[in-house]
Amino acid sequence: MPNRLDATFAALKARREAALVTYVAAGDPFPTVEKTARVVLALAEAGADVVELGIPYSDPMADGPTIQAATQRALDAGVNPPFVFDVVRRVRRESQTPIVLMGYYNNVLRIGLARFAQEMADAGADGVILSDLPPEEADPWKTEADARKIATIFLLAPTSTPERIDAVVSDMNSGFVYCVSRTGVTGVQRDVPEDLHRLVTSIKNKTNLPVCVGFGISTREHVKQVSSISDGVVIGSRLVEALRSNAGSAEWETTIRKMVSEWKSGTTTKENHV
Repeated sequence: MPNRLDATFAALKARREAALVTYVAAGDPFPTVEKTARVVLALAEAGADVVELGIPYSDPMADGPTIQAATQRALDAGVNPPFVFDVVRRVRRESQTPIVLMGYYNNVLRIGLARFAQEMADAGADGVILSDLPPEEADPWKTEADARKIATIFLLAPTSTPERIDAVVSDMNSGFVYCVSRTGVTGVQRDVPEDLHRLVTSIKNKTNLPVCVGFGISTREHVKQVSSISDGVVIGSRLVEALRSNAGSAEWETTIRKMVSEWKSGTTTKENHV
């Protein structure tokens, strides 16, 4: 089977669309495999091109208050990596939308690198973002991931040096490059940073991999702005907030689908994108 991430980005490029990448914390607001899978499927059906599925961890240092709270609720409900793998398996019965797991290296170390990579592959996950794993220390994990065709996606930020950009866009990175739009942690912001274009351009000058931008993006206008200079837009905190606030409503899925559809509509015109 072709790599789902590569195939998706190639198809989007041919249509001159940016990818809409949506993040949800596994097990929040619904602490069951079936309902979490329903969330992922609803996102994909509404227009998400890639879904990031967060693995709950007790010390999420790169996450802002919204995602920290979501992961803590999931932990309190007993959500763990096997739960996340089961969600992916359930989604794969109905959808081939790429799924990227997002978490921290401690979960991988506890389970074991080879076993974690194999569990990902067996479940049908396509890639992983390990926020606290730098490329300089990633060789042992990459060996296991590459053997199972799991993409390892690294983060770059406005503070990244030219040397760090070179390290990330080397053969260490696959799938896409995650460009953090601002310093700090995740969270909804009102504006897109003015120097984002410079950062994205500096990365794209050094790699043919897609570059996706995240942190702070929450509106269709943000999506439209970022889509004009990048290959994808990542939305997390705003979606996590919306899921939490609508979880008690029978119409939660309709509300979420409408949001995702609106965001996706902002990715479809890339007149300035090269």
